[in-house]
Parts: sequence; structure tokens; C-alpha cells
Amino acid sequence: MTPTLRSAVDVAAGGRPRAVIYCRISQDRTGAGLGVDRQRIDCEALAARNDWDVVEVYVDNDVSAYSGKKRKDYERMLADLATGVATIVIVWHTDRLHRSPTELEKYIDLCEKRGVSTYTVQAGQLDLATPSGRMTARILGAVARQESEHKGHRVARARMQKAIAGEWGGGIRPFGWGLPTGETRTTVDKETGEEIEVPVLDMNKAVPEEAAALEYGHDLLLSGQSLRAWIRWLADKGLVTARGKAIGAVEGRDMLLRPRNAGIAVYKGEEVGTGLWDRIVSVEKHRAVVAILKDPTRRTSPGATPKWFGSLIYECPHPGCDKTLRVTKGGRARLPGYRCADNHGGARSVERLDEYIEDAIIERLSRPDAADLLQPSPEGIDVAALQRESEEIRRRLTDLAALFGSGQIDMVQFAQGSDTARAQLEGVNQQLARSAIQDPLVSLVGVPDVRAAWKGLVLEQRRNVLRTLMRVRVHKSRPGRMPDGGYFDYESIEILWRRGSAPSAST
Repeated sequence: MTPTLRSAVDVAAGGRPRAVIYCRISQDRTGAGLGVDRQRIDCEALAARNDWDVVEVYVDNDVSAYSGKKRKDYERMLADLATGVATIVIVWHTDRLHRSPTELEKYIDLCEKRGVSTYTVQAGQLDLATPSGRMTARILGAVARQESEHKGHRVARARMQKAIAGEWGGGIRPFGWGLPTGETRTTVDKETGEEIEVPVLDMNKAVPEEAAALEYGHDLLLSGQSLRAWIRWLADKGLVTARGKAIGAVEGRDMLLRPRNAGIAVYKGEEVGTGLWDRIVSVEKHRAVVAILKDPTRRTSPGATPKWFGSLIYECPHPGCDKTLRVTKGGRARLPGYRCADNHGGARSVERLDEYIEDAIIERLSRPDAADLLQPSPEGIDVAALQRESEEIRRRLTDLAALFGSGQIDMVQFAQGSDTARAQLEGVNQQLARSAIQDPLVSLVGVPDVRAAWKGLVLEQRRNVLRTLMRVRVHKSRPGRMPDGGYFDYESIEILWRRGSAPSAST
């Protein structure tokens, strides 16, 4: 148990020197805090041998002093020392306190002002009140920092080599990979501290259900659907992140942007090779999805999701009105109807109008010449050549970085060369994206039963087909009963086909 912080008056009454303990471990692989517990036990033993009264224990678990990240308990300790809570600081080793010269100087100033002494389990007393003691502290700090830098360089080099070799670099299991091997390993439960057996995962093997979800997400975006549609689909399927949390728009976007999906190995944001893991989507498909998600003109906050087939798509043809129709409920029965915001032409039955337009689409796509409606693949796009050009540009970027690192070119030359190469790479990626984007009509053309296929589409897919195939202008309806005996004026519905000709009169 961490001792409760007591007032300086109460402690002073006891006549024993007041001490605090600081413990830190930079990497807690088990999550059980065993490293800091061992430090605390040794520090408490040192306090007991010297008859010091420990008034507080400060713990920063899994926080590196060298990383520059804020250490909450260290900052709390400094604030308490500034108020005179204790006159002795106990640490396991000096490198638990500081690995930054700036931090050390701040600590020295505080100790001089408040008469604080520092004792270590491993290196004895650190007398910061004398020039020789301060020099020793600075030397130990410099040595610790050099060790951290050297370790950091080794780790970075090892990670880079793994990335270039296409190996898994470690970290949280990425969604889509990590198939259980059938073996287990022992670890410590972070909450209970007990040893547990967890499955060993093969990070090169795709998890079938998650891989299929990623592939489906790519296909949805390439067919013109939104990221939100995929997020809703994931929620309906009960799929969650590797940490067991719900997948939101941010997490979903990051999942689809991962180069790993296409078997591309990355180090510090740069593509460095081909991964050894299972590839879920093609490189072309990945580039296309990246182009869509990073398009600056793409709407990311579209507001409420439309619930009706023609909402915000059907047009009002009234002169001077450029509005699309929305669905509102009116009349005694409060039935939904399409209306212009300025109430031009009154309301139209949602059920009748949508059914009429859907029938027109299905009839047109059921014709023998429906294949003529498909958008032809962009001419002149040689995907293989673009892939080679992409790899050449990426090699050029790597070479520029190496030349700059060795001093053969200066920063200006490096920046100019990199900017040019990246601009060229963006152009290549846009061309690759064009070659992979799917025509919304593909899933309906050439199928045995167009109506059945249409019913199998989700609302957003149907709306994309509508946008692609036609414009619908809803004119003011004629009053009274129509020639067919009903009250819906079909002749006031104007269809302007974007592709192909109008449906037959028998529709």
C-alpha cells in the first residue's frame, strides 16, 4: 500500500527525517508493475536502515524519462518537495530520476532551495549541495542519456530491418491478422496480477472474418458508398477492434488506410518493401481507397443519413428553384411525402414515387443492352506501368533520404527533390485509383434477376445507382383523378437519363 501523505507538522513531531520514494520503470511488458514494486521494496529497506519516515511513494509505471513524455507522479513529487513535505528523496538508481540535463538542473535547483538530499539504493548518496556531487550527478545523467540514445538507435535499427524484410514489427494486433496457432504463452493479468495463459498468434496469417470485413469495406467505398455505411455494417456484424472496443469512424478510416492491407511494409510512414503476411486486398484497390479517403473535397460530415430512396436527389423544376426534395409528414394521416422546401408543387407519395422510379431503373437494367450502360474502364491506363513508376518514385525518395543523411545534398536540395517526387507519386496514385473504382451498376448488369439483385442492395447502394443512371424532376401534379383511375400523376415525373435511353412505354 502506498503510504498516505502526512503534513510536515505531524512528521516533524515524530523527530525522524522525512523521506519520499520515487519509482519508475520505462517499459512494463507484463503490465503487473513488478519492476516498480521491486524498486519500492529496496527503497523502503534503505529508509528502514536509516530510520527515515517515508511519507509518500511516487510511482510512474511504464513511462520513459528519455522519451520526453510527462511523468505525472514525478511532477507531483517536485510540487510536494517545494512545499517542504520531505527533506530526503530515495530512488533505486539515479537514472530512475533523470535522463535529461534540463530535468536534472531543475531538480538540483529545487534541492538547493529546500535542502533536499538524494539517496540511491545502487549508488549511495548524491550530494547535490556540493560542486563535486553535482558534477557526479551530471556525469551519471550523461551516461544514462547516452545509454538511452544507444538503446533507442538499436531498437530503431532493428525495427527498420524488420520492416524492410517484411516482418511483423510488434505492437497491438492489427485488425485482420493474428490467427491463433494453437499454442499458448504465460503472461500476467494487469488487473488481478495473476498469471494467465493466452493464445499465441501468427501475425502473418489473416483472420478470415476480419479479412473479409476489410475487403468488404474497400468494395463499399469503391462502389461509391460512405465510410459510415461500413461502420454500421461492422456494428451489425458485432465486429470490434483488437482491444474489444466498438469501431468508430476514426478507427474504421485508419483500418482502411493501412498499407498492410495490401501487403505493403512501412517504416516511419514510408513504404519500404513487401510484407510476409497475407495480403487482403490488391495494391490497386488499396491505392484507390486511400485516394478516396484522403480526397480534400470529400464530405466527411454529411449530417443525418437519408432514410428515403430519393431524398435530396429528386429535383424541383420550378423556375429559379435549385432545391432537391425532402421527405416530410403531412395531412390527416401524417403520411410521408416528397416536398420542395419552398413548397413548389405540393407533396408526392413517397411509396408511389419511389416505386415508379425503381421500376424504371429495373426495367432499363433488365434489357439485353444493359451492358452498354456500364462506364468503360479509363482508356490509356496501364496499371502495370503505373505500379513500376510508383516503385521507382519511392526508391528515389529513399535514395534522397540516404544522400541527405550522408551529407551529399543539403536540406534545400532534399526538400525540393522530395516535393517533386511526392507530387509525381500523388499523380500516379490518382491514376491507379481511377482504374480500381467500381461502377455502381456492376452488381445489377447481367444478373439473371435484376429485381432480386436490386432488393439485395442496401439503401445507399440504390441511391448511388439512382444518381448514376438518371435525374428525376418532380413537376406539379394535375388535380383530380388520373386516366388510370388513380390520383398519382405519373406524367408529371420527368426522367432525364444520364446513361442510355428511356424505358419502354410498357413500364
